[in-house]
Amino acid sequence: MASEALNHHNPEYVTWKHEELNFALLGGIRTEGLHSMRVTLKADFKSFPSIRHSLDLYNETQTDKLIKNMAERFALSTTYIHKAIGNLINTIEDYRLQQIDNSKLKSLSNKPALSKEEIAAAELFLKEPKLLQRTNDSIGTSGVIGEEANRLIMYLIFTSRKLQRPLHIISMGSSGAGKSHLQEKVGELIPKEDKIELTSVSANAFYYFIDDDLGHKVIL
Repeated sequence: MASEALNHHNPEYVTWKHEELNFALLGGIRTEGLHSMRVTLKADFKSFPSIRHSLDLYNETQTDKLIKNMAERFALSTTYIHKAIGNLINTIEDYRLQQIDNSKLKSLSNKPALSKEEIAAAELFLKEPKLLQRTNDSIGTSGVIGEEANRLIMYLIFTSRKLQRPLHIISMGSSGAGKSHLQEKVGELIPKEDKIELTSVSANAFYYFIDDDLGHKVIL
C-alpha cells in the first residue's frame, strides 16, 4: 500500500498515511519560510504508543533522531522509517508550494481594477499643466494639512514603488514634530494592496516573506 495524499480537512490537524504508519501534523502546515519545515508531528503504528515530536524536518540531526526513536518504538527498520519521512517531506513541500501558488492567484484575482472612466480621468490629470502643483493641492484636499513640501516629496517617493528601482525616505526630526503623523496621513493615500504596515520588525523577519511579497510595495 503506497502513501496517501495529505488530509487537511482540519487545517490544524493534518493527517497522512504511509502504509501502516499514521502521521498527524499538530497545528497544521506553515507555508511561510520555505527555508525550514518546522512541524509538531504525531506518529502512530498499530497498537504501539504514539510518538510526538516538534522538529524542523529540514534539520538532518533532528530528523535522524526522530527516525531512530520511531524505529525503536515501533520495532521497524530505520531504512523503512527513513523512506516514510522522506516521502512525508516531499508531500509537505508539494503542498506548501501549491498553497503559495493558490495564494498568489487569489491575491491577483482580488486586486481591484480601475474602470475605464477612472483610467481616462487619471490620464487626463497627468496630461494637464502644473502636475506637481495640482498633485500637491489634491493631497491637501484629501486631508493632509500643512507640510506642503514634505507631503509632496513623501507622496512622490511612495509612488516610486511602481519603478524597478524605487526611492526610499527617512523622516528625521525632534520628538513630537509630527513625523509619524505625516507618514500616516500620506500613507492613507496609497491603496491597501500596495502597502505593508509594520510597527516593529527584526532583520530575520524578512526571511518569512516569499518571492515578490515586498515587490512594488510601500513598507511603513
